[in-house]
Amino acid sequence: MQPIFEVRNLKRAFGGLAVTNDVSLSMAPGDRVALIGPNGAGKTTFVNLVTGNLKPDSGEVRIGGEAVTGIDAIGRVRRGLVRSFQVTRLFADMTPAEHVALAVLQRSGRAGRLFGNFLGMPDVMAEVEELLGKLGLKELMHRKVSEIAYGQQRLLEIAVALALKPRVLLLDEPAAGVPQSDTGRIEQALADLPADLAVLMIEHDMDLVFRFAKRVVVLAAGAIIFDGSPSDVTKDPRVREAYLGSYANASHAA
Repeated sequence: MQPIFEVRNLKRAFGGLAVTNDVSLSMAPGDRVALIGPNGAGKTTFVNLVTGNLKPDSGEVRIGGEAVTGIDAIGRVRRGLVRSFQVTRLFADMTPAEHVALAVLQRSGRAGRLFGNFLGMPDVMAEVEELLGKLGLKELMHRKVSEIAYGQQRLLEIAVALALKPRVLLLDEPAAGVPQSDTGRIEQALADLPADLAVLMIEHDMDLVFRFAKRVVVLAAGAIIFDGSPSDVTKDPRVREAYLGSYANASHAA
């Protein structure tokens, strides 16, 4: 199958230190990949490089076969590469409906229209209600973000990302900061993502990684040291030494 997302020999150094060191990675439609690694491994730098927020020293990023290395972050979103952030970046005084509607309007090239008019746009409202309904947020759609729980805010971020109609979705620790009682909702939202959507999730929670991922990529010191199945990652000696440690010895991962 033709890759929907490709990174070829990506490199970036800061002051002579290689933070991203010759990284290559590809994903096909429908892939569910977890990117893991110790703190300082270069995961955030890698995501900033592929989303266009940081320029590489060398290498290439391709979306749907098109080279986008010279295209800015907004251009990459328009081509289907969408990112969620580790820390919520929502607007406290806006409602879930407003957040999703703005994403729909941006995607369809109508963001310049008077934003307050979206309530009178049947096509926009239908999409807003459908997305928020799928994520269990419809009853909260007209409340301010500051009035809803943090776990619900993380779900809203996923709704906003999906409103942009991504082909590739990068999730940066989607359950970070979410109370244990709400993580089930996040996991259900991940399970319900479109089947043809390629998803790359950065995550430290190894239990979540093993439930979500069909493939695990391990980054250490800026380089990929493993790319394979979840069942094999715990057996790899380099991964055990660099990151997993005692987790690899746990009985459920043995």
